[in-house]
Amino acid sequence: MTLDDLGRAIVIGSLVVLVAVVGVRFAGRLGVPGLLLYLGIGMLIGAVSPIGLEDLGLAPVLGYAALIFILAHGGLTTRWSELRPVLWTSVTLATVGVAISVTVVALPLIWWAGLEPRLAILLGAVLAATDAAAVFSVLRRVPIMSRLRTLLEGEAGFNDAPVVVLVTVVAGGALEAEPWLIPGLVLLEIVGGAAVGVAVGFATRWLLPRLALPAVGLYPIAVLTLLVGAYGIADLLHLSGFLAVYVSAVIVGSSSALPHRRSVKGFSDALSWVAEIGLFVMLGLLVEPGRLMQSIGIAVLATVILIMVARPLASIVSMAPFRWPPRCIAFVSVAGLRGAVPIVFAAIPLGLGMPGADLVFDATFIVVLMLTLVQTPLLPWATRRLGVAVVPEPGELEVDSAPLDGMRAIMLGLAVPADSQLVGVFVRELGLPTSSALSLVIRDGAAVVPHPETRLRADDQLVVVSTEADRAATERRLRALSRHGRLAQWQGDRGEAD
Repeated sequence: MTLDDLGRAIVIGSLVVLVAVVGVRFAGRLGVPGLLLYLGIGMLIGAVSPIGLEDLGLAPVLGYAALIFILAHGGLTTRWSELRPVLWTSVTLATVGVAISVTVVALPLIWWAGLEPRLAILLGAVLAATDAAAVFSVLRRVPIMSRLRTLLEGEAGFNDAPVVVLVTVVAGGALEAEPWLIPGLVLLEIVGGAAVGVAVGFATRWLLPRLALPAVGLYPIAVLTLLVGAYGIADLLHLSGFLAVYVSAVIVGSSSALPHRRSVKGFSDALSWVAEIGLFVMLGLLVEPGRLMQSIGIAVLATVILIMVARPLASIVSMAPFRWPPRCIAFVSVAGLRGAVPIVFAAIPLGLGMPGADLVFDATFIVVLMLTLVQTPLLPWATRRLGVAVVPEPGELEVDSAPLDGMRAIMLGLAVPADSQLVGVFVRELGLPTSSALSLVIRDGAAVVPHPETRLRADDQLVVVSTEADRAATERRLRALSRHGRLAQWQGDRGEAD
């Protein structure tokens, strides 16, 4: 690309993003998942214009880059208090479940379809990975039990590591030479990647509150830079960078001392959406519609095996030892969402020029297309049918913070949601620690200096100043008031996270 081409490229890119952003709203009304819209845009661009990816090896690189930002946002919005009870089940689904799924899909493809073992294992491996983008964007709009949602999000964050190792090893031809090394490599990458993620996560938690940066906009950049750095460190050590990003993001996002939390999460949310749009459009560009019919038989067989046998068996074996109820196991069996991630992994052998890689890529694309068309619209029905649907609860009170440079104090900012029990509470009833004070109320765009008889209203913006020592106690009291109002302490709510 030259400077003469820059203007045209920017116009085309802007139009693509604008169509994707606006179109996803109407796609949802029609019952079509927005992710499919992005794929369709990419396929349409590839069909009517000469734009394309001539270097197939670039596709996995761009896909990995997009997945890093998607996993970072997913981790930042996942609370450790919610992930901890389902951690080992998630890890088991991401390891033992993946191994079961690969085996159950690959063997029938070899026996019944006569597929070469190497290609069958590759296809089974890429289809074993659930998609973080699909899970984070779809399940957070479906009112299901929080444990189930967190379990599936954790699985999506963890299962990229073993799948990447398996796909890379098989596509590189090492399967025939030393197959016994694969379990060891998977274990090493998972443990090492998790260790890097823990180290970077806690280092980031320690560093950020002490930076006192001069502009709010620098905090999101600093957070995302450190999280992306976790991937780089792990990758240089030949460990799982994806796991390092997700683990470090969970640790950072769960910190109550994260400065300017709303800005950080808003920035990562925007980057995640851009990454999703770019990722699916790019994958649409890779598809050659005229070639898809050659792989449809393999794709249909793989889809049937995956949804009827492989995923249910993986769910039962992975969840039953942890005493999950049958209805939860049944929901996980039907909620293993596939999206861009399997297609990105299928592009690895394509970029390596491996014989038969186009068959794996095309079949993966067809499977993802069929599953997305069927699974996503049926999830709300499945939650009700299996009894895992819940009534949406009032959102957790979101407390933002900013370090005050030169002072051992923290400024906390929070909004009062309409469904919060803080509505109607007088300032004199807040009961904040003695070293904390409500200093300002922003109401209808105007600043109000509060006095003891000021009564809080819905959509008020509160500014609370606290010392570092009493910051945690102040946040706990505010959360308790948000759940039970002035009677919080009498009802035994001390504001601890659920």
